[in-house]
Amino acid sequence: MPGRPSLARKVLGFLLLGVGVLGLVLPILQGILFLALGLFVLRDQYGWARDAMAKLRARFPRQVDGIEAMEARMIGWFQRQGDRLRKLLP
Repeated sequence: MPGRPSLARKVLGFLLLGVGVLGLVLPILQGILFLALGLFVLRDQYGWARDAMAKLRARFPRQVDGIEAMEARMIGWFQRQGDRLRKLLP
């Protein structure tokens, strides 16, 4: 979540960065994709990741906007599912 430290987001972000680095060496992984996803996940946790995302946004504005829109849709979907579960449970 934006602005709040989250261990889960940090672990996921660094895991994606690690897979991205492996992907730069191994021919079967898309390293750049995993690096970009890792930066996307860490952008609210670290200033250096936020700066790197700003550079990616300048280079690929439509793609970054699309990923952020997808994130917003997923957050909304999970919130709606949580609301439905809370209504079902007494």
